[in-house]
Amino acid sequence: MSDNSPLEAEDIERDVSGRILALREEDLGTFFRPRTLAVIGASDAPGRPNTAIYRRLRAWAERVGARVHPVNPRRDQVDGEPCHRSVADVPEPIDVAAVLVGDPLGVIEELAAVKARFAVVFASGFAELGDDGRRAQERMARIAVDGPRVLGPNTNLNAFEEFRDDLDGKAIALISQSGHQGRPVFQAQELGIRVSHWAPTGNEADLEFADFLRYFADLPEVGAVAGYIEGFKDGRTLMLAADHAARRGVPVVLVKVGRTRDGASMAASHTGKLTGSDAVTSAVLRQYGVTRVDGLDELLDTSQLLARAKPPTSTGVCVYAISGGTGAHMADLCAAAGLELPALSERTQAALHEWIPDYLRVSNPVDNGGHPVGDWRGRRILETLVDDPAVGVLICPITGAFPPMSDTLARDLADLAERTDKPVCVVWGSPAGTEPAYRDVLLGSRRLAVFRTFGNCVGAVRAYFDYHEFRCRHRSPFRTVPRSPSPAAAEARRLLASGPASEHTAKELLRAYGIRTPREELVDSAAAAVRAAAGIGFPVVLKGCGPGVEHKSDLGLVRLNLRSAAQVREAYRQVTACEGVEAALVCEQVPGGVETVVGLARDELFGPTVMAGLGGVFVEVFQDVAFRVPPFDEAEARRMVAGLRGFPLLTGARGRPAADVGALIDVIMKVQRMGLELDGVLTELDINPLAVLPTGAVALDALAVPAGTEGEPSHEH
Repeated sequence: MSDNSPLEAEDIERDVSGRILALREEDLGTFFRPRTLAVIGASDAPGRPNTAIYRRLRAWAERVGARVHPVNPRRDQVDGEPCHRSVADVPEPIDVAAVLVGDPLGVIEELAAVKARFAVVFASGFAELGDDGRRAQERMARIAVDGPRVLGPNTNLNAFEEFRDDLDGKAIALISQSGHQGRPVFQAQELGIRVSHWAPTGNEADLEFADFLRYFADLPEVGAVAGYIEGFKDGRTLMLAADHAARRGVPVVLVKVGRTRDGASMAASHTGKLTGSDAVTSAVLRQYGVTRVDGLDELLDTSQLLARAKPPTSTGVCVYAISGGTGAHMADLCAAAGLELPALSERTQAALHEWIPDYLRVSNPVDNGGHPVGDWRGRRILETLVDDPAVGVLICPITGAFPPMSDTLARDLADLAERTDKPVCVVWGSPAGTEPAYRDVLLGSRRLAVFRTFGNCVGAVRAYFDYHEFRCRHRSPFRTVPRSPSPAAAEARRLLASGPASEHTAKELLRAYGIRTPREELVDSAAAAVRAAAGIGFPVVLKGCGPGVEHKSDLGLVRLNLRSAAQVREAYRQVTACEGVEAALVCEQVPGGVETVVGLARDELFGPTVMAGLGGVFVEVFQDVAFRVPPFDEAEARRMVAGLRGFPLLTGARGRPAADVGALIDVIMKVQRMGLELDGVLTELDINPLAVLPTGAVALDALAVPAGTEGEPSHEH
């Protein structure tokens, strides 16, 4: 975390964990439309990279109306214009400085002295190269606290590209940590897709993804934000920015690399940042309605649909094709993606059969047989399809060019898109992509969403429905996150202050937060164990207990179904003979219920992270777990649980009694509160198993790891 991170600011409201609840204010409008631009390292020497860069920047400045000041201590003129020896010689305030020198730190200090607003640092050789580079980048970040806001280092000048101003409609704004990876989205302008801004953030010593996401979400011309991200600078600023975009109704689509071990390693070496757990990152993106895609082609295709399309009037998809095979193929892909293909109304089908032979299917998918698209019938069919109230999106796959009918179909689709608010998606499958029907008609439409592959079209439509479903239900969790600790926090801190925690201590911690545990008693003699068992009532469970004693089942320290004093006495003798066991827990044996697991861990990027899943084989073999990062509400916790593959076990699958899902949600919310209030004190918590009964939930075993005593979680049963 850099010294000028908003997390370091003292005047920003914070939650009970000490994390910020608001993003810093940045005047990025001045960055993208400055009045003055200083180019440090400007040159006109033939063949020098800085010469081409300077001329490109000067051309950009002329387009946006900015005054350019070349700065180079070794030159009196650059391209016939006066050149300043230092930034101190620039005769007016500097809005943006492009720093093209190899050692930029001294220049950044000079820019701070003249109170420049922004600096773009082109040079590499910072945190991506190891400790020395990281220290240099941290110094740059410290200068930026009171100096110019810094974009970079290890970035490029994509923010100063030439953007087309002849395209209308909602635009895509682009954020990329790698300039080359953003180019496919930028070049979408050649396909008629409007792009308004490009922020290449590089190593993010100062300005970061969250700063630009917030700014872009507030621009009325931006319909969606597309991003290529290698690592986020800070988890909380990401969450706040994504929440801001959600409240503004601006979709966000990201390629986030680092899903695999190799990918994560490459991302760290390139950006010098920790990438955090990918499973947790994916969970956070889902929490805030961010669409995550894998390919740069998907990034463009999904972003352009979300930017252009109005909210759906229905969740139904209609597939319209000139071939039964094409329609069936697209229908399979839609069904696999969970999209609804509702049967069209009887009235709609009757109208369609006026123009389509009776032997062809018109219920959905609609097969017209080919010939109707070549004359007046084609437009009437399209109009009838979008008029059906069950249809929210129309998809027309065209597997290849077949003039003149495909030309007519393309014109009809473009005309249809102009008269309906429902998204009209076209897949142009010709590998050539040079046909006039595609280049001039389909791409010439500002309303059509045009794709080159079936898969990208289906993925974008799925993202479209998912985003708008999210938008309708989203309520910012930051408005209700606790600002002050609960009464349980003081007791919890006392319990955790004494070092490694035993199971008994861990359960005391749970009880402090109102999480139910079995009736139990900690004993230090066989006689006391027998008395405890009699008081609790047979059968009982006896466990070896001691600070740091883990994996008790593997060590033979858990004895179940003890039904007599003799069995309790013998079990006590055996478990206390093991190394590290200081006492025993005599516990009520709780029958039945569905075994689940609820845990708390600290993610290196997001901090406290809550995990929930089905216990037993589901967590150990199938890893059927879900993550959420606080803050989140009960509705989000319920979605977390409902998304588990084993969720039907909780609802009474195969005649089993339904479990009390509400009680499980209650435990998740209490663990979330613990994570926020005890951050820095509690490193890890495992409740495994948590038995979810027909009424209530009981923590049968628990592990708590205080800060400074990190160990591996146990999974006891």
